[in-house]
Amino acid sequence: MIFLKKYILCLLTLAFFCSCGNSYEERQRLSRAEQARIRRADSLALKVAVLPTLDCLPILVAKDNRLFDTLGVNVHLRHLNAQMDCDTEIIGGSIEGMVTDLVRARRIAARGVPLEYVATTEASWQLIANRAARLRRLNQLGDKMVAMTRYSATDYLTQHTLDTVKLKEQVFNIQINNVKLRLAMLLNNEIDAVWLPEPQATKARLNGHNVLADSRKLGVNFRVIAFRKKALADKRRRQQLRLFIKAYDMACDSINKNGLSHYAGLLQKYDDVDEKTLKFLPVIRYQHARKPQAADIEKASK
Repeated sequence: MIFLKKYILCLLTLAFFCSCGNSYEERQRLSRAEQARIRRADSLALKVAVLPTLDCLPILVAKDNRLFDTLGVNVHLRHLNAQMDCDTEIIGGSIEGMVTDLVRARRIAARGVPLEYVATTEASWQLIANRAARLRRLNQLGDKMVAMTRYSATDYLTQHTLDTVKLKEQVFNIQINNVKLRLAMLLNNEIDAVWLPEPQATKARLNGHNVLADSRKLGVNFRVIAFRKKALADKRRRQQLRLFIKAYDMACDSINKNGLSHYAGLLQKYDDVDEKTLKFLPVIRYQHARKPQAADIEKASK
């Protein structure tokens, strides 16, 4: 009898471990299948990289308000903080499109990845000096550090701006690619001056830092939404792009109608915009997707 009980106990124990093993293997199999499904869905979707800047808001609105879904295009967004990260993604073929500037786009094309510009955006940059450095004029930037991104619109703006003044000492261009980090360095008094887009520029101004230059006054409009030409050679991708642009235009109309405050949640979530900054953001009227001007492309090429 004792032997029989031990035998039955062994059988139950063996059955338990077998069931656990089957359950684990089943979970692994389902997990792999789910991962494969996600990878396939992502490969079929139109993947676009966006930055935490105000000019990306129409894309965020189109995604959040399901405008893409309504039109029948599956769009996956990659939320990045630096243009160089966008470059890496598009050069490697991980994404089809991104928000960038013409200077960087021309450099990417020179590296063998030609891009198609489908829209210009309302982006602008301001050169903002740290109030602790007591900088009020451009000619005071000698022997100071300016945060920017090399081979980009801010690199062009730095050179173009400083060429207008006489400096006694050299200006040190410091490459800080992450726009959020650039703002943090200014607020923490770790840098003398920085180039910032919106909404970061508004937050810097509200903290008492001084504007030395503004790209809008220089007549520079470099920000674009660009897609890999190789990807758009596919008819399905071309159709996805057509619907993407249609949703983008619809989002622009919605923002213009409702105002930035209506999308405070999106701005807070993706751009770290607090309530105070939201109230002082510049009035922006978003334009439908349009090609960049030839003059801007020429400037960027030089």
